[in-house]
Amino acid sequence: MLILYTADTPNGQKITIALEELGLPHQVHHLNLSAGEQHQAPFSVMSPNHKIPLLVDDTTPIFESGAILIHLADRAGKLLPASGVERSVALQWLFLQAAHIGPMLGQLWFFRHGVAKGSPRNEQALERYGRETLRLLGVLEERLRDKAYLAGDEYTIADIASFPWIRSHHELGVTLADFPAVADWVERIAARPAVQRGLAAAKP
Repeated sequence: MLILYTADTPNGQKITIALEELGLPHQVHHLNLSAGEQHQAPFSVMSPNHKIPLLVDDTTPIFESGAILIHLADRAGKLLPASGVERSVALQWLFLQAAHIGPMLGQLWFFRHGVAKGSPRNEQALERYGRETLRLLGVLEERLRDKAYLAGDEYTIADIASFPWIRSHHELGVTLADFPAVADWVERIAARPAVQRGLAAAKP
């Protein structure tokens, strides 16, 4: 049995979407991050970084969403090529999300919504992370102009990793009007029944 510890965040949504797409039987345990449950045992013992998501496969805990996505895709034999150039390309786009899209959009979200009430706006941070968010959307736009999905013709875990972050662009004060290929990609992925089930499953 697969057991997922998660919360309703883009990183958590990645894994609930993947589990639904792959059709793998699983249980979902929602953590209350505001209450600090991520710092409490047994979760804190299994997850060294005290972050969601965390997957337990039999008795083996796996942390970091990218590692979990690779593990699940390989386990099911879907959503990630088994070898060769195609696998390498999918992993490159997966790691772009992990290294750039998640951190940059996450910081932009924090400086827009996460600062203490009454604190002054950090305009320098908002400008920096807003500019980088637009740059990254430009990278995706260029890729998706002539590709159906990030890794090419096939939908993979690379798309699943980036989709929850990009779909929340409105929370970042960003429009996709200048990124029509990205907007089309978001719309097509959002229409997938497994994606809709995965987003619903991430909610407590």
